[in-house]
Amino acid sequence: MTRSSFLLLVLLAAGAQAAEPQNFLFMGGGDVAANSVLLSRPDIDGAQVVYSWKQLEPTQDHYDFSGVESDLAIAQRLNKKLFIQVQDRFFMHEHRGVPRYLLEEPSYSGGLAPQTNQDAERNADGSGWVTMQWNPAVRARFQTLLGALAKQFDGRIYGINLPETSFDIDPGKPPGGFTCEGYFEAEVENIRHARKVFQKSHVVQYVNFWPCGWGDDHGYFTRFFEMAEREHIGVGGPDVVPGRPGQMQNSYPFLNRYKDKVPLVAMAVQDATLTYINPATRKRFTQAEFVAFARDYLGVDVIFWDVSSPWLNR
Repeated sequence: MTRSSFLLLVLLAAGAQAAEPQNFLFMGGGDVAANSVLLSRPDIDGAQVVYSWKQLEPTQDHYDFSGVESDLAIAQRLNKKLFIQVQDRFFMHEHRGVPRYLLEEPSYSGGLAPQTNQDAERNADGSGWVTMQWNPAVRARFQTLLGALAKQFDGRIYGINLPETSFDIDPGKPPGGFTCEGYFEAEVENIRHARKVFQKSHVVQYVNFWPCGWGDDHGYFTRFFEMAEREHIGVGGPDVVPGRPGQMQNSYPFLNRYKDKVPLVAMAVQDATLTYINPATRKRFTQAEFVAFARDYLGVDVIFWDVSSPWLNR
């Protein structure tokens, strides 16, 4: 994106200023207690914490939600909200955060499929895994986990989100049983199940890219956002990057179009996001620039700020 087109986008967004987003701390898989001083600030509304499937279900049908309970207790003591992300994909080769039975029992076909490097531009050693949600047996187990979480936390947590839809495959070696349509339908089915079991808390799907194409090549964005509006499902993504070309050709226009049609838009400014350069100033984006784009173009209701964000540490 050129400097002039970026400025035009900012001006267009600024013409329709919306309500200020809530500020949540993005903890990753980190320690809420260690960040309780930041969390107690009056300009912070809550925290988002990522929990891997393996953390929540160490062995089959044995759930351990003690970490969520501990984090929720701290948030409640500080009069703050908690958003949880259930992680079923991993971005380093050594990270395989699913229960062991998924990896070993034949009905799950190995449980995980390898990803190619999603962000070679910034992480040359990155790779990782995605859970084979297109396998009905795997998906059934994941939905059972969501049901158990809802039974204990619906209405107690502010919201739950499922991670990004982006998944980089090697087109010459697609994972076993994988089809583009099967992957899309699996993601839709999981978030619809989350909406069904969580009746009180917000439910959000991070949707940024889809495998097998670019933009709305297969109608995946159109179909997903129409479903989200119809079934009152929130949307969002892992990165607020003002005017970034890739996102502007994928999820961002749909977020803009549907921002007043879905119950919640929640997006993150994570550590990698903080390194991006504003083409208009040739400096890193400021808090105000992130907020203006998120609020006015994307219609964001909640921003999950990485705890390393400069404005939090001045």
